[in-house]
Amino acid sequence: MDNETPAKPEAGKPQPLEWLDGDMPYSTAFGDHFYCREDGRAECAYVFLDGNGLPGRWAEGGEFVIGELGFGTGLNFCETLRQWKAFNRPASARLHFISFELYPMERDSIAKALGRWPLLDAERDALTARWPDSPEGTVALNFDENVRLSVVCGPARQNIEASARLFDAWYLDGFAPSRNPDMWSLDIMQALHEHTSKHGTFATYAAAGFVRRNLQGAGFEVLRRPGFAGKREMLYGTKRP
Repeated sequence: MDNETPAKPEAGKPQPLEWLDGDMPYSTAFGDHFYCREDGRAECAYVFLDGNGLPGRWAEGGEFVIGELGFGTGLNFCETLRQWKAFNRPASARLHFISFELYPMERDSIAKALGRWPLLDAERDALTARWPDSPEGTVALNFDENVRLSVVCGPARQNIEASARLFDAWYLDGFAPSRNPDMWSLDIMQALHEHTSKHGTFATYAAAGFVRRNLQGAGFEVLRRPGFAGKREMLYGTKRP
């Protein structure tokens, strides 16, 4: 791929894509893949769910709110929904998955990208059946009486700051920090911290030094562990008191 990054598309519009191996989306605007080429679903389970102590934390019952930077193909939501359905949780447990996305993807592209994982067929079909033709504003989708998805379209920092929610776990899944540094800025990390519950957590595949420092500067305790598929490390942690 060309190392030069083209001008970004208009906010709220789908970004231009190339397709690798037939069904793996590549952003030509950011010069990056939407997920790792080894196995994006397995990476999601390792980095975001396990990194945030899920699904075990759902055993407490009540509403659990997940925040995500970058909805992309909806892969993280679908894998989370799959594990949610499989977990023996209390009847009182409710899941609200809230994702912040500047360039919402079209339905057909979501379906094509998620078709790589037959294990997610049910979740992919449920998502694409509900996905609007022209996503804008806040796309609010109910999957059953206990699962709600909200995709907030537009600039992440402003929408996080405007949110009235406190988040129990964060999936930090923007494009690579070297390709999209604005998504990993101190301002965004401070907004995340201010909207994180008392014992809230975060996890990310990223391990860049400035990302770690921004998370620490915002008030998170940051830990490191080996990354997925041979990556040297990833970051995870909790909100400091």
